Amino acid sequence: MSVLRPLDKLPGLNTATILLVGTEDALLQQLADSMLKEDCASELKVHLAKSLPLPSSVNRPRIDLIVFVVNLHSKYSLQNTEESLRHVDASFFLGKVCFLATGAGRESHCSIHRHTVVKLAHTYQSPLLYCDLEVEGFRATMAQRLVRVLQICAGHVPGVSALNLLSLLKSSEGPSLEDL
Repeated sequence: MSVLRPLDKLPGLNTATILLVGTEDALLQQLADSMLKEDCASELKVHLAKSLPLPSSVNRPRIDLIVFVVNLHSKYSLQNTEESLRHVDASFFLGKVCFLATGAGRESHCSIHRHTVVKLAHTYQSPLLYCDLEVEGFRATMAQRLVRVLQICAGHVPGVSALNLLSLLKSSEGPSLEDL
């Protein structure tokens, strides 16, 4: 059990691997199933984890993208994400990590304010996506988006790198944290 590094394993030929980290097993599984239904030129592998670090395993493939899923209805979800982030190498934050906040649709039931998650994403210079994973249509759209981001992070889209994508996502964001 150690720090997760982006280049500690050799890439698989025409394979893209995503790691979904979150406390909501059922939602993660539904998102994974939706991703696997997407049409993808690469062999898509989806791994789920409640938290990091991952157990040391020789059979684990190279991880191309890590998505931290934060449920805005659970303070435990945010705490788990913050603890897991300590087990990710800094070089992963060069375009191979994103945050996905779910549950924002019912703001009256939120235990975590959106600003807290925005601040977390800003601290780690990583994109923040919002999606209510309980709604099938939203989940399918998010799965499609994550598959496209994963293909870029795995290097399967010519002319676009994970760092390019990060800079594009950062420039298209709304106001800076200081403006909020």
